[in-house]
Amino acid sequence: MTQITVNASQSYNIFIEHDVLAKCGEILSSILNTKTLAIITDDIVNSLYADTVVTSLTNHGFKVCKFVFPNGENSKNISVLNEIYDFLCKNNITRTDCLIALGGGVVGDITGFAAATFLRGLDYVQIPTTLLSQIDSSVGGKTAVNLSCGKNLVGAFKQPECVICDPKTLITLSKELLSDGMAEAIKYGMIRNEKLFELFEGHTIDNIMDCIDKVVYRCISIKKDVVEADEFDKGERMILNFGHTLGHAIEKFYDYKISHGNAVAIGMCLITECAYKAGICDVEMLNRLISCIKAYNLPYKLDANINALVDLCSNDKKRQSDKISFIVCSKIGHSIIKKTSVDDFRSFILK
Repeated sequence: MTQITVNASQSYNIFIEHDVLAKCGEILSSILNTKTLAIITDDIVNSLYADTVVTSLTNHGFKVCKFVFPNGENSKNISVLNEIYDFLCKNNITRTDCLIALGGGVVGDITGFAAATFLRGLDYVQIPTTLLSQIDSSVGGKTAVNLSCGKNLVGAFKQPECVICDPKTLITLSKELLSDGMAEAIKYGMIRNEKLFELFEGHTIDNIMDCIDKVVYRCISIKKDVVEADEFDKGERMILNFGHTLGHAIEKFYDYKISHGNAVAIGMCLITECAYKAGICDVEMLNRLISCIKAYNLPYKLDANINALVDLCSNDKKRQSDKISFIVCSKIGHSIIKKTSVDDFRSFILK
């Protein structure tokens, strides 16, 4: 079993191994002090993996209850969060108990926020089952729900007790969900590691599973390093938002009918095209990014009103007073944090 240790305000291990879901009871019995666990999951993941996880946990002496909600970004809201709170109350969950986030990014985000806020905070564990959640959202302690005016606007930093990552769960992903995760993987190559980007250039959506273990490990390792350097998103960690300022606006513009990964892919290409026009990067880098995005069946452009997208960016959590932060890459593997006024950001995008 591969282990990666994240040394944040709370240190924890990420366990990576095929079929590790069946060992989660053994792992958690050596980490947690409680014997009462509440699993939060969605309807799709529940049908695929919940039985395996529950069996492992109960075999190691845990008492388990489970809350299931409809899959999808539209469930990451205050209403579903309140349902989770009610479920925890009805099952007499106490501050010494632990939540289990079993699923993708939506499950991890809303469960982590519930853990950060219910009874002023209790422990939680991440068991991510999608590529996007394994390499990105399960690591680093960002939790949140969406509001009607924007994505991830209510949240908290809450580090998990551990992350249990089973790459075998990626076999059951549709090509669409695999592509969605690859957008975040490509992001890591763009902002920090050209060798990783070259790995992606040498594959496509049809054969990336041949080296998916390497992808998972290398992406998590990059995020670990960034989180350790800037846990609370005040400086370097902002580079993880490459493609996200516009990406979140795109998601909101289309009422979350465009997936997160697809929106980030478009966001990366749009911001890089603007960087090229501003002389920050060369056309070769832009073309390499677009070619890589297309190789994973991801979109690189859209017909949305750009002015409307910039207006939505003004509600992004990365805005500070009249300033907004966004990320550009000068070359593959090298990212730059830009902070400017909203008006100057609009000029940069519309140039």
